[in-house]
Amino acid sequence: MARTRYYLRLPEPALARGNDPTLAFRSDSAEGFAEEFQSALRTASLFTRWQATLEDPDDADASLGAIDPDATVIGTQTDLHVDLVATTSLPGAVFKQRLRLLAGSHWQLRDVTAG
Repeated sequence: MARTRYYLRLPEPALARGNDPTLAFRSDSAEGFAEEFQSALRTASLFTRWQATLEDPDDADASLGAIDPDATVIGTQTDLHVDLVATTSLPGAVFKQRLRLLAGSHWQLRDVTAG
């Protein structure tokens, strides 16, 4: 499957938290954000926790549970923002859903290239 590289920015890392604190980022460092996001792409843990919050967990779109055990995320701190470079074969819808759960709307997609 084709791999895609996403260049992301967390302009205000302290605000990069999803609506549900049990699913949101907990980290404050670039390395921590990268580790948490990488885990969310590589495993079904975040999806499973999100699914459990639904009124009817069986209604969750099963395709959102896809994982990429080879996904990588690198984080760097630059001035006051955090840059993340994520490389994965996951579909964009899955990628964005995981990022929204973790960071809410406090992220920016800067570029996308073939991975």
